[in-house]
Amino acid sequence: MASGFSRTKTAFSRTKTDQETRERLLAAAERLFADRGFKRVTVREICRVAKANVAAVNYHFGDKLGLYRKVLQSAINRMRATNDAAREAGRGQSAEEQLRRCIVIFVHRFLATGNDAVHRIITREMHDPTPALDALVEQGVRPRIEYLSGVLARILGCRPTDKRVLRCLASVQAQSIAYIHNPIAERLGFSMEPKTSAQIDEIADHIAQFSLAGVHAIARSAQRR
Repeated sequence: MASGFSRTKTAFSRTKTDQETRERLLAAAERLFADRGFKRVTVREICRVAKANVAAVNYHFGDKLGLYRKVLQSAINRMRATNDAAREAGRGQSAEEQLRRCIVIFVHRFLATGNDAVHRIITREMHDPTPALDALVEQGVRPRIEYLSGVLARILGCRPTDKRVLRCLASVQAQSIAYIHNPIAERLGFSMEPKTSAQIDEIADHIAQFSLAGVHAIARSAQRR
C-alpha cells in the first residue's frame, strides 16, 4: 500500500512538473515569437527563458514549429471566441446594429490589455508566413471576414464579393490598428493607444459611428449613379 501510494505520488509530481514546464515554454515562446518572429527565435533561447532543459521543446511539442503552432492556436482560439461573441450579439438585429455591435466587440478584444503579444504574433504571421498560416486563416480570419462581408453587403445592397464591400471591410479593420503601439505617432508627440477601459469604449463608439456613416455614404453614392 505504501509502495503503491509512493509511486502514485511520484507520478503525480512528475505530471505536475511536466505541465509547469510546458506552460513556461508556451509563455516564453509567445513573448519571443511576438518580439522577433518565428524564424529569428531559436529553441535554445526559448528553453533558456523558460528555464527548461534544451530537449524540453522536442519532448512536449515535437519541434519548434509544433510549439509555434500551439502558441498560434491560442491566438486562433481567442479570435474564434470573439467571432462567436459578435455573431451572438448581432443575432436578430438589423445589419446596421450587427455592424455596430461587431465593431464594438472586436475593438474591445483587439485593444484589451494583455493581448499585445497575440496581435504581434498574428501580424508577423501575416507578413512573414509559416506553415501554420493556413490554420490562422481558416479557423480565425475567414469566419470573421465572411461574417463582416455579409453584414456590409446587406447595408450596401450588393454581393459580399463586391469591391465596395471589400474596401469598407479594409477600412473598418484598419481603424483599430491605428490605436496599437505606433512609434511614428509617438515621435510626432501624440499617442492614441488607450490606457483604460473607458478610453477603449470611446474608441469603439467612434469607430462604429464613423464606419456606419461611411458605409451609408457609399450606399447613397451608388444609388445616385
